[in-house]
Amino acid sequence: MRVGSRVRSFVCWTGAALAVAFCCAPAADADQLARIPEIVQDEAAAGHLPGAVVLVGKHGKIVYRRAFGARALLPSRTALTEDTIFDLASLTKVIATTPAIMQLVEQGRIALADPVAKYWPAFAANGKAGITVEQLLTHTSGLRADLDQRGKWHGTAAALAKVAAEIPVHRPGSRFLYSDINFIALGELVRRVSGEPLDTYVVRHIFQPLGMADTGFKPPAAARARIAPVDLEDGVLRWGEVQDPIARRMGGVAGHAGLFGTADDLAKFAAMLLAGGGGVLSPASVAAMTAPHTLPGGVTRGLGWDIASPYSGGQDAAFGPRSFGHTGYTGTSLWIDPASQSFLIVLASRLHPDGRGDVKPLRRHLAQLVAGTTPAPKVLPGIDVLAEEGFAPLVGKRVGLVTNQSGRNAAGARTIDVLAAAPGVRLAAIFSPEHGINGDREGKIASGVDAPTGIPVHSLYGAARRPSDDALAGLDALVVDLQDVGVRFYTYSTTMAYVLEAAGRTGLPVYVLDRPNPIGAEAVEGPVLDPALRSFTGYFPMPVRHGMTLGELAAMFNAENRIGAKLSVVRMQDYRRDAWYDQTGLSWVDPSPNIRSLKEAALYPGVALIEGANVSVGRGTPHPFELVGAPWIDGRALASHLQRRAIRGVAFEATNFTPNRDAYANQLCHGVRITLTDRSVLDTARLGIELASALARFYPETFALDHTLGMIGSRAVLARIRAGDEPQAIGASWQPELEAFRKVRSKYLLYP
Repeated sequence: MRVGSRVRSFVCWTGAALAVAFCCAPAADADQLARIPEIVQDEAAAGHLPGAVVLVGKHGKIVYRRAFGARALLPSRTALTEDTIFDLASLTKVIATTPAIMQLVEQGRIALADPVAKYWPAFAANGKAGITVEQLLTHTSGLRADLDQRGKWHGTAAALAKVAAEIPVHRPGSRFLYSDINFIALGELVRRVSGEPLDTYVVRHIFQPLGMADTGFKPPAAARARIAPVDLEDGVLRWGEVQDPIARRMGGVAGHAGLFGTADDLAKFAAMLLAGGGGVLSPASVAAMTAPHTLPGGVTRGLGWDIASPYSGGQDAAFGPRSFGHTGYTGTSLWIDPASQSFLIVLASRLHPDGRGDVKPLRRHLAQLVAGTTPAPKVLPGIDVLAEEGFAPLVGKRVGLVTNQSGRNAAGARTIDVLAAAPGVRLAAIFSPEHGINGDREGKIASGVDAPTGIPVHSLYGAARRPSDDALAGLDALVVDLQDVGVRFYTYSTTMAYVLEAAGRTGLPVYVLDRPNPIGAEAVEGPVLDPALRSFTGYFPMPVRHGMTLGELAAMFNAENRIGAKLSVVRMQDYRRDAWYDQTGLSWVDPSPNIRSLKEAALYPGVALIEGANVSVGRGTPHPFELVGAPWIDGRALASHLQRRAIRGVAFEATNFTPNRDAYANQLCHGVRITLTDRSVLDTARLGIELASALARFYPETFALDHTLGMIGSRAVLARIRAGDEPQAIGASWQPELEAFRKVRSKYLLYP
């Protein structure tokens, strides 16, 4: 393109712009905003990025605007300034392409429900005739994440020919799959319907009216001094040329990437949206763009805009359900909250100079700060961290996923659906643990199919409890995402261990997506399992309450048992060992049919110690693990005895109940109700030993004490209960083994 044309696409317009005032922050916000420098500088010092421009707007005014660090580190260090021009990457989708489409919708020249092929007949080829404009905007077209980069093709015409030749990988409308191809196609619709190339159209109809003087495609050489360079290609610094490889092959103009701009220009755009369109868009178009669409898999998107998805990076959680925004691969982001009339702009060239930077923590921390939620950051489970990394370890692989209903991201979407929609990832098989893929079954479970995705499900609690060689055939990696409950005899950790063993034998890499220990990962309590008693409910010699996350357990099993699997643990973000599940910000999902609340999870490691015997622990009632009883128990006497024992953290009262299944189904049981009064002081192992000791003392001929061995896990402890030893003395007896376990455990802890 001639230099003159390049300048015209990046011209400094002086037309009527939506006013955005620059002012000081209100006093109420000053203390919060004063923390921004520390947050940015910490990220820069950690090597996550060379610098950043941060801009905060509230109620039509800029309340914070500052540059930190360096614009460039190569060929020499240059200070970052507020007017630095950044490669906006995927912000192109919502700053250029989406509003252009919506303007044409307003004019009646495009209808969202129309097939794309109505405006571009060649697009209909290969099963795409039914794909609508709206499906492109919501990433539900079924098209792949990106165009094939193989070959030496160049130019817009070649790219569009490839788009026309694409075959959907999913049935249109059936799932969310973030796709650059969608927006390449939308950019072509703008050209076909308006008669103007996308870069010309957006300057004339969007950027010029808003006074966005520094925003456009293909910045001219004269702007180079203000442009933030990105990474190196073949030793040459990419500077002023779009980083996205497909947009670069297309000559720098594409519907999905290629736009350059400044924080000040983005502030004008954000203010326009908060003002209901500012004459550039109608209020109805703004409302349509930002209205939530709950898509298959639980992802929530607007038209073009992100609302709550794996790509939100915690900004959605910080600002709330009415907020929306978008991020860019190069390190850019814009998030807008109509409820508080605020927006946050973070611009960084995180790929400079070596392509290894990470702006995700900065985005999240600043969003929490600006939204006023920093005291309680939401924990990001491993699946969200993997998504923030673009699923990089799994791209190009056929993946097997070990999961059930408890495997969900922070927004509540199933990990199955997240991985099924992940760009470049082929989810080929699912493996389900005890209780099945939906966590609602008891007993042996047959293999089947996951109905929403059609992916085969191999049961690991049926004819076999280990993945077969046939089930693993053709896979390139295994992923584990299960919610453990922090107890030795909870079988999900054993299932994971068996998967590690199979992977160690076959050479498959394993990625464990870590999750919180719901009852906290600090307390380590109870007798250590005798090695000779290892079983499906006791894989490793550890205490009843192990104080570890599933990822930490995986590392310990793999190393201590010399499994030798190629293991990677995807760590959580913002998790602390002392956090109970209700302190993580995550929504509770029942991990199994009888752990229906955090209260029940807290009581489970103590009460379940005796459930192998001939008593009911409340299964088949609305209160599992809050009840202990049997037809032959005197509930009043047992409650009175246990209450006198002064077990810290719990209280007891006599009760009657009739379970509808499991032990004593449909029989009236007498016993005790256990009330959790202070979870922070409860020693769950002592609770279990107190229950066993009391029942053995009162009913020595009836209570089947020997049947508790599998859960208690120690022959020595069982012998001391039978001998009538004091529960406190029994607890003291296992302390040396507990201390030895703590030393082993300490080698594998991942969190503070």
